[in-house]
Amino acid sequence: MTSNPRISDLTDHLGFWLRTVSNHVSQSFAAKLADRNITVAEWVVMRSLYGNEPMAPSRLAADIGMTRGAITKLADRLIAKSLIIRRSSEEDGRAQTLGLTKRGVELVPQLAVLADGNDAEFFGTLSAGERRTLEKLLRRLAEQGDMRTMPID
Repeated sequence: MTSNPRISDLTDHLGFWLRTVSNHVSQSFAAKLADRNITVAEWVVMRSLYGNEPMAPSRLAADIGMTRGAITKLADRLIAKSLIIRRSSEEDGRAQTLGLTKRGVELVPQLAVLADGNDAEFFGTLSAGERRTLEKLLRRLAEQGDMRTMPID
């Protein structure tokens, strides 16, 4: 008769708990943004452009960790919503830059309030010290794992 070795339960894994929390936090934020007709990926693009000079789509793609094709699709959607503008570069007329419109600049702080509120909703039970520790640990794991792409889904 063979004995089955004990295998760990799903809930024994830190990844299980990390994914559980991450899914709920992300889905809640996505729903809040959807009420404003914005996706998480669009938010990431807008927040990345906020406070910066217009930039080349290739630089934005590199900063966010997305393909240039994905940036083009997102830019097209945001242009259709009048939240960003695509212009020919002043230095090189063949190159293009992306920047926020006035409406986009006005919307980003409102969406940031949603992001802050979502964090408070999920992490408000932690003390300030616990939040700093959690952030420090997650940043360290991301850095050691060379995890540079922004979470967009």
